[in-house]
Parts: sequence; C-alpha cells; structure tokens
Amino acid sequence: MRMKPARATTRRFLPGSPFNVPSSPPPPLEQFAVQDRVSHDTYGLGVVIGVEDEIAVLVDFGTRQERITAPYPKLFKL
Repeated sequence: MRMKPARATTRRFLPGSPFNVPSSPPPPLEQFAVQDRVSHDTYGLGVVIGVEDEIAVLVDFGTRQERITAPYPKLFKL
C-alpha cells in the first residue's frame, strides 16, 4: 500500500487566535558617540573612536581596535 504525499496548503488561523498577534517592533539600538567608554564581553574595556550611522562602531580596546556591527549584543555603555 502506497501513501499519498501531503498537500502543500497554507495554514489557516482563527481570527481570535493568540498566534495572529503582530510581532512587536525590535527595541531601539543603543546610540554610541565618540569618546564613550564601553565594555565588551569578549574584548573588555574600551573607548569609542568612530561611529558609522547605526551600522557599526569602531572601538579602541588598548591592545587592538575592533569594528563592532549593529546590533551590539555584547557592547555596553559605561
């Protein structure tokens, strides 16, 4: 006996379903400015030396400079 393949149909949700709630907007990105002191989980303490409009920040950690792209999950302003 051979099974029929499953049909590709779109899933219908009930109008009052809690799963139909539109997703909330992401939290706003933290804003950094030149000379802000920051802490990074991997690189440690540093100073912001450059900012690219909500794309990335350039941070001097003393022994190295790193470009950290947005979102900044491990970078915290002190």
